[in-house]
Parts: sequence; structure tokens; C-alpha cells
Amino acid sequence: MTTTQGNLAGLSRYIFRAPRWYSSIGFALLIAAIVGVAAFDSRYVLEDAWQGIFYIGLPTLAAGVLTPPVDRLIGGQLTPSRASLLALGCELLVIAIMTSASLVAALTPLGQIFVFDALVFSLAAIFAVRLLIVMAVSRHRLAVAAIPASIQTLAAAVLLFVYSGTMRYLEVGGPLARSYLSRPEQAPPELLVILPSDFLVLALLCGIYAIAVWLFLVVIDWPWRRSLGVSALDFLEGFIGHIAEGSNELEEFFEEIGEEALVPVSVLVFRRPDGDEKARFVLPMIHPGPMGEIGGGNLPKRIAEEADGLGFPPHATAGHDFNLVTEGEVETILDAAERAHDRIAYAETATPGERLQEGDATLTGQAFGDHALATVTYSPGYADDIEYAVGLSAAAEARNGHLSEVMLVDAHNCNNGLEGQNLGHVVPGGERSFDLIHGADRLGDRLEAAKQGTLRLGTAHDETPWEPEDGIGPLGVRVAVVAVDGQTTAYVLVDGNNMEPGLREAIVDTVDQVDLLEVMTSDTHVVNTVEAENQVGDEIPGDELIDVIDTLVGDALDDLEPVEAGMASEKAKVTVFGTDRTETLASTANAVVSMGGALAGMFTFAVVTISLLLFLLT
Repeated sequence: MTTTQGNLAGLSRYIFRAPRWYSSIGFALLIAAIVGVAAFDSRYVLEDAWQGIFYIGLPTLAAGVLTPPVDRLIGGQLTPSRASLLALGCELLVIAIMTSASLVAALTPLGQIFVFDALVFSLAAIFAVRLLIVMAVSRHRLAVAAIPASIQTLAAAVLLFVYSGTMRYLEVGGPLARSYLSRPEQAPPELLVILPSDFLVLALLCGIYAIAVWLFLVVIDWPWRRSLGVSALDFLEGFIGHIAEGSNELEEFFEEIGEEALVPVSVLVFRRPDGDEKARFVLPMIHPGPMGEIGGGNLPKRIAEEADGLGFPPHATAGHDFNLVTEGEVETILDAAERAHDRIAYAETATPGERLQEGDATLTGQAFGDHALATVTYSPGYADDIEYAVGLSAAAEARNGHLSEVMLVDAHNCNNGLEGQNLGHVVPGGERSFDLIHGADRLGDRLEAAKQGTLRLGTAHDETPWEPEDGIGPLGVRVAVVAVDGQTTAYVLVDGNNMEPGLREAIVDTVDQVDLLEVMTSDTHVVNTVEAENQVGDEIPGDELIDVIDTLVGDALDDLEPVEAGMASEKAKVTVFGTDRTETLASTANAVVSMGGALAGMFTFAVVTISLLLFLLT
């Protein structure tokens, strides 16, 4: 991927799942009790804790409970878990502002008035935060979004109004109203300094902040609408939904900008003489991205789970333009693979493994009947994805009258992270694309001319103790050893996204139990929930991985038995990101993220300055 695409994939590091609503509310009340003990000074600790829950936690509880039904009543989609998490975040923001203000007041002569000015500011600030999130998630207009967004601020303001005794300054209401709306005798003395003008200032600040939020969204939205024809809020809505609850809203955004593509899906099956499947290689010309489990990010696991034998889902010659837009598109790929599987014709013979060098490209493969499996690597040179058109051309050259089907695998096993702009893309017209095309032609000639012998296969796999955070996906390491007339070729598949430079050579040189060995990665993007360049060998020691592979190769050799093999391909019509859309999306998203931080800082500085002037004037 390019640097901009890597930065987009790196957004997945922020993915998490929102806790259940009762967990967020419970934590909010606990924090409120702790803050109450620190902030209030009554005779009893439990009374301080209760006051914290009442004055700090109750508005959070009201926001968490009331926001979802109010939002849905006006056509929104905030869920209880999202609303409670948002309320908790706003409570923490208020606590942070108030704590900072208290420290400033203690160290300066500003006094208690400054603390309550900070309280007014914080209540307006959480209204602005909630307004931004509600507009992004539920896509309301400003005036409509202000209704659910104001609940937490309004609840806090009502409590302050009643328990500060503000009614005593107003010549309204009778004894009954005053008994319910004015209870200063039951409040801590710290609240008695609040005046009616404070509520007017709060309302004015909320209005100013609402205008600031609207202007911020208009400015942020402009590049998206100009370059992609969609709103930035569509992306923000989907991203928030995914990180908070694992919803498919982000996929809906990708589907809106995607385009249809026709992609080959090749299936190579090894089965025992009795018909039982021993191993299945499935190669759809799709890229397993963009990040995490969004779209086709977990495509390798889904493919492997469908195999009757041991599933091998290596990486195809396709880049990020061929990311599936939704996880539902994976079903289309699996259906095509099943159709191909059902019409496979099997052969009992194969050629010994062949390896050749063409420029920077190293190709390894062998024929099974009139079909062939081939892998390509540019290691020790750096390479990331091979473009779709280059792969199609190379596979066509490999067939070129020699073979009926060729499964061309991008070994995807040497890259230097996200340094630089090129990152080793193999693109049409590049020298390395011609290395691959000419090498595939030579390999096809060699396999067609090679003598075929009796075929045996052994397999082994280990899910390993490593996790996606370590760069290894749920499939772990899988090995298939093909033996033909005493010559052995091992195909090692690591469920990861590319490899650290030099690791492939270390594996090939160290594991000497077979005549030929190639190591591949699946390019699974579930490992990119940590960071965009979480490659195999970056986190885990290389020698430990080599030991695992060496053991598995030995196990596969012990598992050798006669098999027959066959291959077939089908085409699947799927929706992918589309040509240049990935780069456009990545560039726009990265520009907006960079610009958004600066703009947010500018808007924050502006509204804080206006707030200070307002406090000075009032």
C-alpha cells in the first residue's frame, strides 16, 4: 500500500467496542462518587459520595437513559451503549475542566467565582461535543440535533437552578413552586454563589458553540463532497458506529463509493484416492482489506473455514483498489469458489517443483496435470501489492498454450513498512512487472516440458500462541509439502500481512528438510487493528517463527500420502473500492484528519477566547 493508504488503514488502531450501557453508567456513577468525596466537605464521607453521585452522576445518568429514545423519536439511531459511553466521556470532560480550574483557583487569587465560570464553560463544552457526535451519528440538522445533544447540559443546569436557590432572585411562582424549585438548604454551600445571569451566559455559550460546530462540519465536509461526492459525516458516522459497537455502517459508506468488478476465483484441491479432501488452496483476485474485519479484512479466515480439508488462502495479485466494500461480498467469493470446486477434474501426477529468477522476481511452482500453482516474490527487494492487471497478464503468459489454469500467488513476504511513497508496488509498465510477466512465461514453458510423476502431499498447521497484536492472524502457520519422484517442495503460509526484510531468506536457508521452500503471507488485515505496518517478524522473534515452520515441515513430511489434484476457476461479480478510489479516499481522509486537528484547535481557541470575554463582560 502507499503511505496514504497505510495511514488510512492505521485508523483501525482506534477500533474498540463500546461497553454495554450499564457498564458505562455504573462507571460514571462510581467516578462521580469519588469526585464527590474529593470536592465536597461534609461531616460524612458517604454524604460527600452521595452529593457527587447526585450533582455529577445524575446528569450523566439522565443523558445515558434519555438520549436514545429522544434521538430515535426524531429519526436518529443512537443506541443505549453509544449514548451511555458519550455521556461518560462528557462527564470525564467536565471533571477534567473543573479539576484544572480548582488547581488554578488554589494557586491564584481568582477564587471560587473562577471555578463556577469553568463549570458554566464545561457544560457548554459538553453540549458542543454531544452536538457534534449526534449530528455525525444520526445525521440531524443542527436545530434538531440540539434536542438530544442538550440533555446532559440541561439536566445539570436544572439541578444547579433548583439547589443553588436561584429562585430567590426571581419574583415568579408561589410557595408551592418555590418548595420544589428552590432547595438551597439541602445543597452544599459551594453552590450558593450561582446567579440567574450564569444561566443566561450558559445559554449564550451553547448558542455560540453550536454555530462553531456547524461551521467546523461545513469546512471539514467540503473536500469530501468535492472529491468523492459524499459527506464526511457519512464516514464519521460509520467509523463511530464500527468502533463503538461493531456495526456495518462504515461498510455502507464504502459501498456507496464502490464500483462493480469481475474477479477470477481459483481453487486447487488435493484429495485422497477415496475422495476425501486433504487440502484446498483458494485464490480470489481480491485484496483482504481495508482494515480490521471491515470489508474483506478477515477474508483468509472465512475462506479457510469453508474448506473440507486444510484451507490455504494465499494472497492474490491485487491491491487496495480491490478491497471488498462489505463483509457480505465475501459470500459471493465463497459461492464462486464452491462452483469452481464442484467442477474440478483431478489428476494423479505432477511435476517436481521448479524455481527460476527473472530480474528481481523469483518464481516457484509446479504443474498438476495441465494446471499449475506458481508463487512470486521480489525478496530480498521490498514489495507490497502486485496490481491486478499485472497479475492477469502474468497468469496469461504462464498459460500461453502450455497450461489450462494457473494459480498465481503473490508471496507477499518482504516489505519495509510504510517508509517512502512507492513502497514497492508492482504496477503496469514498471520494470518489475515485466520481470514477473517474462518469468511467468518461462515458468510455464518449463512446467509444460517437465516430466510428471506420482503425487504425494503432506500437511501440518499450528495456530501458534501469537495474536493479531503480534502480527499473526487466527490461522497461524500452515504448511503443505508436495513430493514428486523423490523431490519435495514446501509451501508455507503465515496468516499475516507481509514480512520483515530478510526473514524470508532466513526461513528458506534454515529449513533444509525439503528441496524447495517458499513462504507466503495471507495479507490478512485483522492484524492491522494494531497498526498499519504490523508485519510478520516485527513483534515476534524471527528464530521462534523459524522453529515453528521447521517443526511443521517435518510433520508435513511425516504426513505424506498419495493424492490427486485438480484446479478450476470461476468469476465473481463483487463491489470493490474501485480504481483510484482507495487513494482518493485515503488522501482525503488523511488531509481531513490533519486539517481537522488544526481546525479543531483554531475553533477551540476562538470559542474559549469568546467565552473569556463573555465572562469578563458579565
